[in-house]
Amino acid sequence: MVLFVVLPLFMVMMYAFRDGSGRFTFANIGKFFTDKDALSTFAVSVEVALENTALCILLGYPAAWILSNKKYNRSAVTIVLFIMPMWINALMRTLATAQLFTMLGVNLGKGTLLFGMVYDYLPFMIYPIYNVLSKMDKSYAEAAVDLGATPWTAFWKVTVPLSMPGVMSGVLMVFMPTVSTFAISEFLTNNKIKLFGTIIQENINSSAWNYGAALAFIMLIIIGITSLFQKDKDQAEGALI
Repeated sequence: MVLFVVLPLFMVMMYAFRDGSGRFTFANIGKFFTDKDALSTFAVSVEVALENTALCILLGYPAAWILSNKKYNRSAVTIVLFIMPMWINALMRTLATAQLFTMLGVNLGKGTLLFGMVYDYLPFMIYPIYNVLSKMDKSYAEAAVDLGATPWTAFWKVTVPLSMPGVMSGVLMVFMPTVSTFAISEFLTNNKIKLFGTIIQENINSSAWNYGAALAFIMLIIIGITSLFQKDKDQAEGALI
């Protein structure tokens, strides 16, 4: 943990709060809030991440529900089919997807970017929801039906609320990596659409280590705050239960 987590984070912070001569400064952090290119890229990243997360929920929740329902899923093979794409390196999957679009003559842009995002991150939405649904006590929904609720009402009033911890975990696992990624947007849009990770990469590649580290540090802060909100929400729900 010290070698592979604490030390790299410490180095990011060290570069983020130093200038080129090694002196302590907040200028790198402040530069982000005045850098129109970085701010616009961050806004585009959030927009793409929201769209990708929404698509993953729309596709992932039904898939997770089917996988967890023995009435429709009677074989472990179905689950393995969802896992199989994750056995292939993410970069290889992205390159293959880009090549497929090129062969089909599809213009690379936002549509192909979202397709690649959903393809890469959908399993990270399915499995947290699947884990919650598969462990859920089915007697709650059955009790709702016995008390007069229709199956559809029982689903929305009982199953969906009880599965929200899995949905929120999936949102975190999809939203934040989408904001910070760069390879998918680079290959599936020919760099027409830049995401926040691309800005960080460009600064590091151009030897602007301090500003690049500051951008990475800002990304870490956002991830940390989001995780804290999720932790507080889970604790509150646990207290209510």
